[in-house]
Amino acid sequence: MSWVDLEGKDLLSTQYWDRSELNAAVEAAKDLKRKYYLGESHELLRGDTFLMLFFNSSTRTRQTFETAMSQLGGHSQYLEPGSMRVSKEQKPGAGESIKDTAKVMSRFGEAVGIRMLEDKVSWYGEGAQIIEEFADHAEVPIIDMASDKFHPSQGLSDLFTVKEALGDDLSNKKITISWSYSPWVRSNCSIQEEALIMSRFGMDVDIAFPEGYKPDEEIIDWTKENGEKYGGEINLTHDREEALTGAHIVFPRNWMTLNRYENGVEKEKELAAKHKDWIYTADERDDYTDNAKFMHVMPVDRGNEAEDEVVDTDSLMYDQAENLLHMRKAILALLVNGGLY
Repeated sequence: MSWVDLEGKDLLSTQYWDRSELNAAVEAAKDLKRKYYLGESHELLRGDTFLMLFFNSSTRTRQTFETAMSQLGGHSQYLEPGSMRVSKEQKPGAGESIKDTAKVMSRFGEAVGIRMLEDKVSWYGEGAQIIEEFADHAEVPIIDMASDKFHPSQGLSDLFTVKEALGDDLSNKKITISWSYSPWVRSNCSIQEEALIMSRFGMDVDIAFPEGYKPDEEIIDWTKENGEKYGGEINLTHDREEALTGAHIVFPRNWMTLNRYENGVEKEKELAAKHKDWIYTADERDDYTDNAKFMHVMPVDRGNEAEDEVVDTDSLMYDQAENLLHMRKAILALLVNGGLY
């Protein structure tokens, strides 16, 4: 990875890295996956510690980052705000400031990951803003492990997975990101990061959603700018058939409206229930797509977001989950060690 220097860099969104840096992460993940299957040692971070601050619970993120540090020879530390003194409320008496927490954590570990999703914040974008504030004060790399706006390590892992499935050249390939029904009121971070990173590599990106579910305008603007720069077509539509036509990858996912904090959770559930017909089906795959592969960041709401048949056939979902391990090893090795050697 000698053509880039990522040591000490934050990972707050893939949009903040240039393509050479994103490619370096993919190549590093590829090399570490090869070493993993060959049984070759890759203890690049022996003696190093990754501090993981989870405002929200996790399945894959915690497991893969912890396993990543173990396989790299280092140690990960799981931290919950409830067992600490840190407070996101920056006012006297609320708790230790983000500034002080970030500066002290920088003395204890070589990198810090933070996860802060929608139900731990009071307005859309607050989670991403707080993580950026940590980065402003920390003296070690900060990794956004999923905020209400971004999910960069997921986006990088999914890019790696798509390249494995479709080849390195993703131009003239189409990914459809489709809102799908679920009573789970979910964050926008995964679908927004997916649009950002896939548009950086020349893919056509279609985003389909019912009225009222348009993603963040800033994210859409960036995605369109990426498309203009790298040759992909970006299309937003309320017509699912149009969005699915010719797709090579389909990512059906529920996400909240950006009025979620004004609406409240119950109102969000009521709004979503009006669109129960937004479910990705095997018939749609067969009738409209180009033998599309199914993708999902999990947990998938089977029978609501997608039919079992599409989840369980022509699916990249479990490959995505595994590749989180290899990509997160790559990210940690690049940000802490500067490379794989």
